[in-house]
Amino acid sequence: MPEIRPYREADREALYDICVRTADAGEDARGHYSSDELMGDLFAVSYATLEPDLAFVTDDGSGRAVGYIVGTKDTPAFVKRYAAEWTPSVAGKYGDDERDRAMLQLLHHPEHLLVPELAGYPAHLHMNLLPAFQRQGYGRRLMETFLAAANRAGAERVWLGMLTVNVRARAFYDRLGFVELPVADPGPLTYLGRAT
Repeated sequence: MPEIRPYREADREALYDICVRTADAGEDARGHYSSDELMGDLFAVSYATLEPDLAFVTDDGSGRAVGYIVGTKDTPAFVKRYAAEWTPSVAGKYGDDERDRAMLQLLHHPEHLLVPELAGYPAHLHMNLLPAFQRQGYGRRLMETFLAAANRAGAERVWLGMLTVNVRARAFYDRLGFVELPVADPGPLTYLGRAT
């Protein structure tokens, strides 16, 4: 039976897989970039590596991760660590493929996470669940687990950025009590936040 548990290093490949299979506004993004690991390096494995205490997975009951939630309790501190530790460790994996350019900008400039309007929300997160495990309560349980851990770590509020076109995800976050946070230039994202 599926369960929520802390991330383990053995889950690393599963995080890459889950991330890319849900990276296109909830749909499969395999083959969209030069490497299917790019999205995981940006939005999943990086967080699990740098902040393992705030990384949790949905385990399908056989030990295989089929969903995850990762994040940080302190976005400014995380940005510094990401730039100093994570970017140098993975940047050499990627060349100059045109398909990767926008995502590599994010990899090389993690300060994009420092949105002034979100300063009152120190924590932020990323969450994905394979389609076969959605709408069964696992997403809610992942979120509850993360929020409790972030609160214990001292973060009173959390934000997330989601592609505005992903209306299914927006409905899910609305049900969990997230509210839209006004940002002057959000681009393709909607920013949501709530108390932990």
